[in-house]
Amino acid sequence: MSAPTTSSPAAGQPASPDAIVIGAGPGGLAAAAALRQRGVRPLVLERSERLGASWRGHYDRLHLHTTRRLSALPGLAIPRAYGRWVGRDDVVRYLEQYAEHHALDIATGITVDRVGRGAKGWDLPATGGRVLSSPVVVVATGHNHTPHVPDWPGRDSFPGELAHASRYRNAGPYAGRDVLVVGIGNTGAEIAVDLVEGGAARVRLAVRTPPHILRRSTAGWPSQASGILVRRLPPRLVDKVAPHVERLGVPDLSRYGLPRPADGLYARVLDGAIPVQDVGLVDAVRAGRVEIVAAVERFEDGEVVLADGSRIAPDAVVAATGYRRGLEPLVGHLGVLDGRGRPVVHGARQPEGAPGLFFTGFTNPISGMFREMAIDARKIARAAARLLVSLPG
Repeated sequence: MSAPTTSSPAAGQPASPDAIVIGAGPGGLAAAAALRQRGVRPLVLERSERLGASWRGHYDRLHLHTTRRLSALPGLAIPRAYGRWVGRDDVVRYLEQYAEHHALDIATGITVDRVGRGAKGWDLPATGGRVLSSPVVVVATGHNHTPHVPDWPGRDSFPGELAHASRYRNAGPYAGRDVLVVGIGNTGAEIAVDLVEGGAARVRLAVRTPPHILRRSTAGWPSQASGILVRRLPPRLVDKVAPHVERLGVPDLSRYGLPRPADGLYARVLDGAIPVQDVGLVDAVRAGRVEIVAAVERFEDGEVVLADGSRIAPDAVVAATGYRRGLEPLVGHLGVLDGRGRPVVHGARQPEGAPGLFFTGFTNPISGMFREMAIDARKIARAAARLLVSLPG
C-alpha cells in the first residue's frame, strides 16, 4: 500500500495539478480519491499540519450519528472493528487509512485565502508567496470552519469562564461546577449529557427554539436509514408522517421546557437544522439532571440574563452556538454564495460563470453528511473528468 504524500509549504508540489482540493477533511479526501479513480491528478491543500484537523479537535465522547456501513467514503469501507457508531479517534484513524489507501498527495500547513480566475482556470495564492493554478478547484473547507459565539451584550464582562464548544474536550475541568450550555443542536445536547455524567454540579441547557428529537436507533433501525428513505419524498409528506414517528420514540417533554416543535421536521432540515439524535438527553431531562432554561439574552452584573427575564450565575458557559462556513474571503467575490454564505451549488453542479469550481461538505442532510459527501465526490469526479477532457491541449 502506498503512503500519501504529505509535505510542508516548502516542499515541491506539482505546479499545475489537474485539480486542487482545498481541505483534507472527509469531504476533501473523498473528492480527491474519486478524482484519482477517474485518472485525474489532484493535490489536496490543508491549512493545518495534519489531515482531519476538525475531527481531531472534537470532544472526546463524540461518535458518528450515522452507521459505520452508511458512512464509508468511496473506495474503502470503515473497519468493522470500529463498531456501529464510529468514535472520534476511529474516524481520524479511518481518514488516515483512507489517504494512505488511495495514495493521496496532501500538502499540509498551506493556507489559501482566495480563489481567483487565472489563465489556466483558477489561481490560488498560497502560503509562501506561491500561486498554484488548476482548471479544477474543489472547495471542501468544511461545514464547521469558524466557531461562532453570538455577540451577547456584556459578554466580555462575564467573570466566569465562557468558551465555544469547539474548545470543549471532556467534563473533567467542569467537575463540581455549575455549567450553562447554550444551544440544543446535537453538540450542545451531547455536551450537556457528558457534563452530567462527568460530575458537573449543575447543568442547564439554554434553548431558543425547541428541536425535533429522534432516537438514534429504534429496535436496531437507525434514524439515518429513515432519512435516506424519505430524502426524495415531498417535504410536506415527510412533515405529516414525522410527528407520529417522534411520538413513538420520544416522550413529550413539554413539562420540562421542551415542547414538540410546531413546524415540520423536514422544513427545519431544509433550513439547515438537523434533528437532535438522542444519546441520553431525554433521560437526563426527565430525571432533572439537565435543566432546560430560556435562551441567553445578555450578560449583566456577573450574571446571565435569559429571554424570560430570569437571571442565573453559572461558573462556566459553553456556547454550542454553531459555526460559520467562512467562505466569503475565499470565494465571496465570485458571486457563488447565497445570502447566508452557503454555496449556491454542490456536487457535480458548477456555479454559473465559474466552470471547474466545485463545493462539497457544506450541507447537513438528514441522510448523513459522510454519505452525502461520498455521493458528491463521485459526481464531482465525473464532472471534472469530463471538463478536463473538453479543454484544449
